[in-house]
Amino acid sequence: MEYRADQVPMNPGVYPYQGQQQVQSTVITMAPNVPPVRDHLPWSIFNFFYMNFCCLGFVALVFSVKSRDRKVVGDAEGARHYASTARALNIAATVLSILVLVILIVIIFVSLSMVTQIIKENEEQISHSFGGHN
Repeated sequence: MEYRADQVPMNPGVYPYQGQQQVQSTVITMAPNVPPVRDHLPWSIFNFFYMNFCCLGFVALVFSVKSRDRKVVGDAEGARHYASTARALNIAATVLSILVLVILIVIIFVSLSMVTQIIKENEEQISHSFGGHN
């Protein structure tokens, strides 16, 4: 008997003490087709190490691990809940960290421009004080 490549039986032979009329079947119970739950663990790890504004990255990491644990246990709803919280915390940590970074860069540039202006004014004042009238 010939079989197609995708229909080859695992063991076509007959086992000892097995009659020709017996047919064994295996029933596999599969979970319903639910979309996988994203636990946002890589994002949480990144935020924990690089953008840990007010420990939000750490809290997001904790919720991501909890989500992954719930997913392993099979509690899809609990995993989805923890993943949603981790996602919100990751968004907050990322936005606040970037905002603080931008504010710091603006403060540095404004401070440097003010220092430069003060230095120029002092140079002009010093040159006028020592008789540098032109």
